[in-house]
Amino acid sequence: MWGWALLPVLLAIGGSVGFWVVYFMAVANGSVNITESFPYISTCGSYSPQSCIFGQVLNIGAFLGVVICYLKYQQLRDYGCNSHLNLAGLIFGLLCALGSSVVGNFQQYNQLETHLFGAFLAFVVGILYFWIQAVLTYRAKPRHGGSWIGPLRFCLSACGTALLVATCVLFSLGLDSESAYCEWALAMDLFLLFGLFAVDFWHVDSCSVHVQYCMVNRETLDIQASTQTLPL
Repeated sequence: MWGWALLPVLLAIGGSVGFWVVYFMAVANGSVNITESFPYISTCGSYSPQSCIFGQVLNIGAFLGVVICYLKYQQLRDYGCNSHLNLAGLIFGLLCALGSSVVGNFQQYNQLETHLFGAFLAFVVGILYFWIQAVLTYRAKPRHGGSWIGPLRFCLSACGTALLVATCVLFSLGLDSESAYCEWALAMDLFLLFGLFAVDFWHVDSCSVHVQYCMVNRETLDIQASTQTLPL
């Protein structure tokens, strides 16, 4: 069903556009000065009014990320991939989504330590999540997207890793503009990796969540169902 495939596309396009809208607003109102240095994503989103949009974009993105990560986990389970690696992928994906929300709500000029922790979850754990998905691409049968989807995921994950390392190294060397360029490229790389899930979700017909009672609750329900109150 094509509706499920829209979720990753919405996250990829909406997140990318939202980030650049925040950037152009920050440049337009003078919150950042690009003649001095190119700003980091969080720097653009730290000042009002674009900070409100920045937080909203990341919160909506985090929600979509949770849905996408769970849907991908369940899809792989249905394909018979019940490994610990698939479960680890779900956990890492949820942590990545949590980190995105933390980055949006705890901005760097208000809660720097919390903000950096959220950035670690969003970027570092996010890259680990997509490395896991790249490996699981070859374990899942059927493999949607043909022979190109696996190598593309590996290449984009490798690019994301290189950009992450470059961001940290350049920052430590005091090359803020170059480090910011790499951070923006890393964010776009992650959005593209999320967008690739549209290839997999195109083949999802439906998704449902079932609530199962434990044995104690079932026995209690059976007792309650068999108990009659007789009117006097």
